[in-house]
Amino acid sequence: MMDIDGTSLSSVDTDLIRNSQVGGLILFERNFSSKDQIADLCSQIKGIKNNILIAVDQEGGRVQRFKDGFTILPSMQSLSDYAAKSSNEEIFKEVGWLMAAELLAAGIDISFAPVLDVDRNTSSIIGNRSFSDEPSNVSRIAKEFISGMNEAGMQATGKHFPGHGGIFEDSHLLQPQDRRSLDELIKHDLVPFIDLKDDMGGIMCAHILFSEVDELSAGFSSFWIKEILRNRIGFKGVIFSDDLTMKGAGENSYAERVDLSLSAGCDMVLICNNRDGVFEAIEYMEEKEISGSHNITSMLSQSNISWKDLYSSNRRSKIREDLTNLARS
Repeated sequence: MMDIDGTSLSSVDTDLIRNSQVGGLILFERNFSSKDQIADLCSQIKGIKNNILIAVDQEGGRVQRFKDGFTILPSMQSLSDYAAKSSNEEIFKEVGWLMAAELLAAGIDISFAPVLDVDRNTSSIIGNRSFSDEPSNVSRIAKEFISGMNEAGMQATGKHFPGHGGIFEDSHLLQPQDRRSLDELIKHDLVPFIDLKDDMGGIMCAHILFSEVDELSAGFSSFWIKEILRNRIGFKGVIFSDDLTMKGAGENSYAERVDLSLSAGCDMVLICNNRDGVFEAIEYMEEKEISGSHNITSMLSQSNISWKDLYSSNRRSKIREDLTNLARS
C-alpha cells in the first residue's frame, strides 16, 4: 500500500498503481480538497485497477483526513464521555455507520479504524483516540462502532496490535519499548483484539518492541503475528503492517523491512511518504516473485451508497444533530 503526493494522479502514480505488487493506496489530507475531488480521484484510481484497496485514517478527533463536506467527528474519548453522561451508547454504532457511509459514498474502501488501544492519559500518540482505559469498555464500545461500519458496507481494521496504549513514546518518532510480560498484556491490552477477532476484517500491527516477549517489534515478529494473533487468538482476516517509514520500524533497508513484515505474517505492507522506499519494495517483491494475498479483496467496499442517499437520510441528520449537541456539552 503506497501513497501519492497531490490531489490528482501523476504519470508515475499511474504506472505504480498498475504494478502487480501494488494492492492498496492510502490517502492523506494533502490529497483532499473537496468531497467531489476525492470522489473523482478514487474513480480514476479504480479505473486503473478496480480491485485496489483505497484507505484513509478517518478516526475522528485529531485523526480525520477529510473534513470539508464530511461530518466533523469527535475523538472517541469525547464520544465515550458524552455517551456516559447522556446514557446514549447507541451513538457509537451510529457514528461508525456515518463515518463509513460518507467514505464509501466518496469511493473509499476502508478507514483504518477503530483504535483498540487501551489508554486515556498514558500514550502521547493514542490518548483521546482510545475509547477507554478499561479493556472491557473498549471491547463493548468498539463492537457497536464496528457494527455500524459493517452495516454501511465497510470492513473494520482494529489497531494497533497488540496495543500501543501502555507507553508514552510515539512510534512515528522512535522505537518504543514496552517491558510488560505476555501475561500482563493478555489480561489488558490484548482483550479487545481477542473479544473482537470475529468482528473485524483487518488488524494493523504496532511498531513496538515488547522486550519481555520477543526480540523483534510486533510488526516484524512471527511470534506475535503467527503464534499469538493467528494461532492463539484465531484471527482469520487481513493483517496490515503499520507504515514502514516510521522510526519504530527501524533503520533496515525497505527491502529488509518488507521481508521482515511478510515473513512474520503480514498480508499487506504500508510505505508512505517515501517514494524511493516504494520503488525499493516493489523491486524486492518482484525479484522474490511475491504473490498477492487473496485476503485483501475481502476488505473492498460492499456498498452502493451515494452522497444523494446521504443528503436525504434522516439517520445522517439525526447523528449530526447528536454530534452538534456533544460539541456544545
